[in-house]
Amino acid sequence: MNKNTVIKDIDELTDTYCNECPIKRELRNTRGKSGAHRFCIEQCSVGEKLQFLGNELMKIYERK
Repeated sequence: MNKNTVIKDIDELTDTYCNECPIKRELRNTRGKSGAHRFCIEQCSVGEKLQFLGNELMKIYERK
């Protein structure tokens, strides 16, 4: 994977699923920003994909 492809994939995921996510919005109201963020990192399937892409991006930068 190259840097531009990974960044494009991350943008598409966040634009499609995260920006208007009703679960995230509800959790921000009930648990606060950090509680909603924790859910996204630990339990959301989209969050798992974003973590994978982030790790791929880090590998690209480490190679340089």
